[in-house]
Amino acid sequence: MMGTLYINGGDADVLVNTDAFALMVGMLLDQQISIEWAFKGPFTLRQRLGHLDPALIAAEPVQPLLEKACAKPAIHRFPASMAHRIHELATLVASSYGNDASAIWTTAADGRALFTRLKALPGFGEEKAQIFQAMLAKRFNVHHDGWQSAVGAFSDDMARTVADLDSPERLLAVRAYKVAQKAAEVDKQDRPQKPHKPKIKPNRNPPPDPKAKSTKKKGRPRPNLGK
Repeated sequence: MMGTLYINGGDADVLVNTDAFALMVGMLLDQQISIEWAFKGPFTLRQRLGHLDPALIAAEPVQPLLEKACAKPAIHRFPASMAHRIHELATLVASSYGNDASAIWTTAADGRALFTRLKALPGFGEEKAQIFQAMLAKRFNVHHDGWQSAVGAFSDDMARTVADLDSPERLLAVRAYKVAQKAAEVDKQDRPQKPHKPKIKPNRNPPPDPKAKSTKKKGRPRPNLGK
C-alpha cells in the first residue's frame, strides 16, 4: 500500500500512506478538527503506544489507549470519545478482517459493497464513508466497479475534501473551498445547508396571569385616625 496523500508532510504522511489502519484512524478523527490535526493523530498514537497494531489495541482494555489519546497534546478535541471509537475499530479489524484493515476494501465485491462496509464502521456514517472511498480511489488507486456512483459528488476533480489532497497547493484549495461553501451556505456536496433552528429556552419565571385570583391574604384595614 502506497498512497499520494499530502497533509502534514514528513513522517505523519508516510504513515497514513503506507499503513491501512493508520489511514482509517486518521479518517475517523477527521471531524470537528482540522485535517492536519486529524491525520497527525495516528502518528502520535504510534509514538505513544509503540505500535499501531489493531490486535494489540483490541486485546487490552480501552483505558491505556484512552490515556495515550488524552495526553497533551491530545489527538482530538474530544480524545476520550475518539479513543473508544478507535478501540472499537481495532476490535472489528482484528476479529473480522484478519487484523488487516486493507482487507475491508481488497475483499469487497464492488463499489456499493465497499460503501456499505465503510458506512457500518465505528464513527463513520454515510458521508465519511463516501469521502474515504473517494480517497481510496483517488490517492490509492483502489477502483471498484461503481465506485463513482457510490461516492457521488466526491468522485469529481474539485478540491473538496481530504480525498483531493496530494500537494500543499491542493491543501490550500480545499481550505478556500470550505470557506466559500460556508459563505454560500452549502455543504461539501453543494447542497443547501439546513437552517439551524434557534433553541428556545423555557421561561422559568413566567409573567403572572392577570385572570388568576390572588392568593395573598388581605390584612385588616387601618383605621382612619384623621388629623
